[in-house]
Amino acid sequence: MLAVICSRRPRKETPLDRLRDRAYVCGARASEVCGLYVEDLDLRLDDEHVRIHGKGGSVRTVLLDDRGYVTLLKLYLVRAGYTAGPLFRASINGRGGPLSYDAAHHRWQGYCAQAGVDIDIHQLRHAHATELINAGVSIEAVRRRLGHASTETTQLYALLDDKVADAEIRAARRRRDRATS
Repeated sequence: MLAVICSRRPRKETPLDRLRDRAYVCGARASEVCGLYVEDLDLRLDDEHVRIHGKGGSVRTVLLDDRGYVTLLKLYLVRAGYTAGPLFRASINGRGGPLSYDAAHHRWQGYCAQAGVDIDIHQLRHAHATELINAGVSIEAVRRRLGHASTETTQLYALLDDKVADAEIRAARRRRDRATS
């Protein structure tokens, strides 16, 4: 549930809780991910989406645009045998209630300690937003994906790489020059 830390295909003997921890929905708040249910998934080929229940009772639909992630999620569901109920369940209660935010945060800290890094779980959200912006996705599309009420909030997350910013400015200049010539 925590993060797609590694892009390698998981081994068959990968414990279910570790498989769960790799199946994180990018851009979602950790608390939103903990609250996901199997019923929130739509895994139809080439139209994979998840319905996320956000802050203030808002609901948004997020495209699952990474084939590797979708494959991992499907593998997790098959291995877990989940067809309904909480998507990410605590290891301790197995088939019971959803994984708590505290448990997710604790597991994330353990992975960070193993890797020798100090990254807060919320920074995954920041990194995802920045990656989208740097790939040329509009701030409005990123705002919707993250579930922000305003673009001002989204802009705090989205730090453009200098090369990306320069390319965008050059492209705008070329469009302007073509329009005036």
